[in-house]
Amino acid sequence: MVPQSAKSISAKQLDAWIAFLRAHRRVLEHLEAELRGEHGLSLSEYEVLLHLSRAPRNRLRMGELAANVLVTPSGLTRLADRMADAGLIARRPCPEDRRVSYLVLTAAGRKRFEAAAPTHVRGVQEHFAGYLGGDTAAVLAALSRIAGP
Repeated sequence: MVPQSAKSISAKQLDAWIAFLRAHRRVLEHLEAELRGEHGLSLSEYEVLLHLSRAPRNRLRMGELAANVLVTPSGLTRLADRMADAGLIARRPCPEDRRVSYLVLTAAGRKRFEAAAPTHVRGVQEHFAGYLGGDTAAVLAALSRIAGP
């Protein structure tokens, strides 16, 4: 039995949803390939560097970072371990709460991020933003607000 709410979506709306999912996957695949090929970074690694570069004092608690990245919390823990081993980020204890540690962007991580940023921006423009015309960008931005932070 199909729930009543599922019956209310039109074929056109369902086609749009499927197209959105496919486009999302393809854009991420392109961005990943470009970052790996040109900078040896995964898209997830770049995303961590991006969030840390924008954070106050270039540091975030693991939970804060987990709420903003496209990897699972356990995946983020493994990713952070690899990035720390590579010298891109460091773990620092929180002076106010010993149970908490910060992930901090290192000088090497900033350098790697700054080198990769033009590639990523170019890719976003080429594979995504360049297709947005008229009110499309506003509609997508509205969708992200509906979905939450």
